[in-house]
Amino acid sequence: MNKYMEVADALARDNLKTNVGGPFGAVVVKDGEIVGRGSNHVLENNDPTAHAEVMAIRDACKNLATYDLTGCELYTSCYPCPMCLSAIIWANIRQVYFGNTKEDAEAIGFRDDFIYRYLEKLASNETQAQVLDLEPMDREYTIECFNLFADKEDKTVY
Repeated sequence: MNKYMEVADALARDNLKTNVGGPFGAVVVKDGEIVGRGSNHVLENNDPTAHAEVMAIRDACKNLATYDLTGCELYTSCYPCPMCLSAIIWANIRQVYFGNTKEDAEAIGFRDDFIYRYLEKLASNETQAQVLDLEPMDREYTIECFNLFADKEDKTVY
């Protein structure tokens, strides 16, 4: 398994124990070094924008003392939601690796699908490819955390 995806997945798995948010983790990498880490804290922070990718971007920007993450990559345990995709683009991150798919997230109760359908009317695949390169990675490993979340009795789906 990719070492950065492994850290993102570990952050997601930690959320299964803490219940601070959904089973999502992300890291920002620059020049082979993790410069930002984040896990979903929507429930703990009462903040619908506290997704793993956004938290990792915030951490990287703080650590690097910049708002511009050009040259960084993002590894996330799940395909980014539309909000996170926008944050990634605003941060100038051009390469994203994701574990689980948006369909996997929907299967465990997360409701991004209606936003994707709305956005499909606004952009074509050609436009998306010009802005951001999204590549699947290590789903066979990251899906285990989603399966554990699906079986969790004390989960909160939001």
